[in-house]
Amino acid sequence: MLQSFLLRDTIQLTANTTVLVLNSAADPFVTSAIQKLRVGPVILAEDDITTLIPYKHAKNVRPVAFHDYYALHASEPSVDVAVMNLLYQPSKAWILYGLQIAAATLKVGRKLYVTGAKDRGILSIGKHMEELFGNVETLVISKGHRVLASTVTHEIVRNSTNQTPTLFADSKLDEGTRLLLETMEVRVTDEALDIGCGAGFIGLHIARLAKQVTMVDTSLAAIAASQQAVAEHGFTNVQVLPSDGTQAVQEQRFSLIATNPPFHQGGVQTTAIAEGFVRGAAQVLQPQGRFYLVANRFLKYEPILKAHFTHVEEVGGDTRFKVLRATT
Repeated sequence: MLQSFLLRDTIQLTANTTVLVLNSAADPFVTSAIQKLRVGPVILAEDDITTLIPYKHAKNVRPVAFHDYYALHASEPSVDVAVMNLLYQPSKAWILYGLQIAAATLKVGRKLYVTGAKDRGILSIGKHMEELFGNVETLVISKGHRVLASTVTHEIVRNSTNQTPTLFADSKLDEGTRLLLETMEVRVTDEALDIGCGAGFIGLHIARLAKQVTMVDTSLAAIAASQQAVAEHGFTNVQVLPSDGTQAVQEQRFSLIATNPPFHQGGVQTTAIAEGFVRGAAQVLQPQGRFYLVANRFLKYEPILKAHFTHVEEVGGDTRFKVLRATT
């Protein structure tokens, strides 16, 4: 897509530039920067562990967790270029958090570049950039997408308050998950798996009733939020793991698996994530085990479920959501 290459084609780098990528490792700019930079590191402040996989062998890449970057790494200005693509940010709170990181870590005279479309809020974010940095300029406009830049003109006072983005802190139990919890049968003997655990509602519910629960997610912020929730509830029968689907638990087998899979990726509706969850669940589910999936009613997950499981049926739902149970 045209907009994906705007940062790559706009930003000029020299060999010793230190680049900070703000939760945008999937942007093609990153590959270009890694190839161009021989000395300066490319810092990938990232949430999704899957987007870091292509860069795991790159010598000049430094991966860090996006959600706690400000607290752990923003102690002094050390960055020459900071970049963000709004397409990969899950909420406005994360975007504003990224702006705060850039303001705290960019050296005086250096720039933050942000790209995005009007429907992703680029104009509104431009106003926030001007408020924070005192300036903003439009470098490129192309088919509704823009590249904005702000320059650090003086050392910005670092905010000492907690800057962790609130993706999960204000989460409430959504309707689909509520229906799943009301419908799902949990047995005291179950060894269960929650795929794509998010804030942990499903896994924590199961933990109250089952023998053992494993919760997995690709999001480092989700993992941290779920680990905190487990600790706060005092559960000792739960482990929380970063994992691309079921990759981290391939050697385990589960009698109960549950998921409320996301169906958006990079701002685009997709069934690919859920389909990956289904294939993974089929590999790690015990014989006679149960796999529960809740989804919006318009999403057609039944065909892939029937391709991997013997029995598939709708066991709960309403006009908006359906709860599907698959067994072998």
